[in-house]
Amino acid sequence: MQSFSRILAIIAASTWTVRAHWTYDRIIVNGQVIGEPWQYVRKHTNGNNFLSDVTSTDMRCNIDGLSGINTSTYPVIAGDTLGFTIKDTFGHPGPQQVYISEAPGSVNEYDGSGEWVKIYTLSDCQTQGCGGGDGIVKWATHRAQTFNFKLPAETPAGEYLLRAEGLAIHAAQKNKGAQFYIACAQIKVSGNGTGVLSPTVQFPGTYTANSTGVLIPEIWSKIKNYTSPGPKLWPEGTEISHVLDGKVKQAD
Repeated sequence: MQSFSRILAIIAASTWTVRAHWTYDRIIVNGQVIGEPWQYVRKHTNGNNFLSDVTSTDMRCNIDGLSGINTSTYPVIAGDTLGFTIKDTFGHPGPQQVYISEAPGSVNEYDGSGEWVKIYTLSDCQTQGCGGGDGIVKWATHRAQTFNFKLPAETPAGEYLLRAEGLAIHAAQKNKGAQFYIACAQIKVSGNGTGVLSPTVQFPGTYTANSTGVLIPEIWSKIKNYTSPGPKLWPEGTEISHVLDGKVKQAD
C-alpha cells in the first residue's frame, strides 16, 4: 500500500495540474475589461481542459464553440488595443497566440471554417536577466491572468472571430503531448483599414502533430530556443512579443 503522505502528494499534484489549466472568458478593450464572463466570448463545453487533436474542428473555437448564436458581438475600431482575461491562470510553459477570421455575414452564425490570420504571438522572454540558467527558455506568459495586443489598424471593417490560443508544451516532446487552450470572441470592427489578410490558414489544417512548436525535440525545461507554430504574423513586419502586456482596469 502507498503511504498516506504519498497519497497526499499525488492528490496535491493532481490538484495543481488542474489549477494550472485555463480558458478565456472575457475580452479587454483599450485596457478595460468588458462585460460579464462569456458575454462576448463563445462559451464552450470544455471547461479549463485542453485540446490535443490538431485535426479536429474543435481547434477553431473549442468544443461546442462553432456557433455564436448566444454570444454578443462587441464593437471595436481597427487599431484598438484588445486582450483577454484568463480563467484561471496561464500555468504551463508555452506561447500565447491570437488569430482573427472575418465572417462572411453575421459572426453569430459563422463556424470559423474560413481563412484566419495570426496577429499576435507572445513567446519566450528575451529581456535582460530572464533567460534562465544556461540560456534555458523562460516564458513571458508565466502565471499570466490577462494579456493585451494590438488589433492592426489595417484590419478591414467587418465582423470577426477573435481566437485566443495558448499552447502548453510541458509534454510536447511526445506525440499529441502539446496542450491547446482555445476560445473565440466576437467583435465588429470599424475604421479605415484596407489591408489584405495574408498569409491565411484554416483550422484544422494549420498544424500537424509534428509541426514546429507543436512537437519539440526534448523536454521543455532543456530547450534553449523555441519557434511558435503557425504562419507569419499579419501585417507583414509585425514582431513577436517577448514581454507581457497585462495592464488592465477592472470593469465597474
